Amino acid sequence: MSIWRLVFCFFGGLRRGAVLLCLGIGAGPALAQPVLLAGPFQFAKPKQQRATVPYRIERNLPVVRATLNGVGPFNFLLDTGVATALLTAPGLADSLHLTLGQTFRVVGAGREATGLLAYQADGVRVALAGGSVVAPAMTWLVLSEDALNLSGYVGMPIAGILGSELFRSFVVRFEPEAGQLCFTTPAAFRAPAGRRWARLPLHLAQSKAYLNLPVCLPDSGVQVLKLVLDTGAGHALSLDTDAVPPRIAVPAVRLPADLGRGLTGIVRGHLGRVDSLRLGRYQLRAVLTSFPTPNPLAVRPDEPRDGNLGYEMLKRFTLIVDYSRCELLLRPNVHLREPFEHDMCGLELRASGPDFRRYLAAAVAPASVAEKAGIVPNDELVSINFINVGTLSLSQISRLLHASDGRLLFLTLRHADGEFYTTFLRLKRQI
Repeated sequence: MSIWRLVFCFFGGLRRGAVLLCLGIGAGPALAQPVLLAGPFQFAKPKQQRATVPYRIERNLPVVRATLNGVGPFNFLLDTGVATALLTAPGLADSLHLTLGQTFRVVGAGREATGLLAYQADGVRVALAGGSVVAPAMTWLVLSEDALNLSGYVGMPIAGILGSELFRSFVVRFEPEAGQLCFTTPAAFRAPAGRRWARLPLHLAQSKAYLNLPVCLPDSGVQVLKLVLDTGAGHALSLDTDAVPPRIAVPAVRLPADLGRGLTGIVRGHLGRVDSLRLGRYQLRAVLTSFPTPNPLAVRPDEPRDGNLGYEMLKRFTLIVDYSRCELLLRPNVHLREPFEHDMCGLELRASGPDFRRYLAAAVAPASVAEKAGIVPNDELVSINFINVGTLSLSQISRLLHASDGRLLFLTLRHADGEFYTTFLRLKRQI
């Protein structure tokens, strides 16, 4: 059995719900020019040119349902930032009758060995909900253990991640308000007309899409930054500060924060705001932005970039991703002018239990509203404003904790020893 080294970086944003997954196989030289291979998906009917599939947004992440080898359906995150589909629930491999082949050793962001393996599974038949979109024989990577706990983070069962394969197969239209994904063959697609549509060029490299966007930074003015188009990141914007020579500085007004958790520990950094970001004719102001602390040992991507544009930003638009013409088309929806808000209490929850409706405090930020209210890690949230949280999704609870500066919440919790207690939280905008 040969073992290749797999560079695997996962950032699950403890504060903004960011999920960023980067997969790169460290064997062989990087491609000098972008190469876009034909995608594995097709329509179930030979002459079909369009199909519509439902999707949902949970914690700022798009989720689709699909069957694998006729079993399911299962929930998958849809992530343009991932080149290869990933099965994060390894227990499914046996029930799906997957044949596991080549093995990859997983390496963390700082090149530390994690003890985690990923196995290549070929010939997997995938069918999206409804059965109109299928991949007859697709390659997946299967993790040896559920190290990411995507289900606990999202608050519903998540079996894995679907990556760029769908976007290499079709022109994909996201309609957040309708909860629909519309797939069209590149040959049949016609770009919509109308002044409200903005058209932005995409640069494709190694199955990922990049945008060059003007960003007005608080301390250095407008710069054109190269950003990954990343539907699998729940934040609005993340900017790297480790370029040589440096291009991006952390703003003077900032908040220390744990931005996520990787395979080798917490990703630390700061939250701040950029003055504005322009997407074609649309300018969004005071955008909440993550600034990860540079790691001198971190794996550098083959394609230089300045950060990534996440789904907290993208969900404000009807979005058309057209890899075949290297274009992104956007039309604003009712969420365009909603403010970009940070968690206002410092409490990070994880879902658990058979139905993922038990919510435990995974982390409590020092000196935060939650800490001052007496909440400690592993406390279980029981109710908010006398509403049993078992009737609420994790997305609904997250919205309550981001609601508005000064809002008062009455919480009932249970310590790990079983003792119940109540407390008040007055939400406070910190950045």
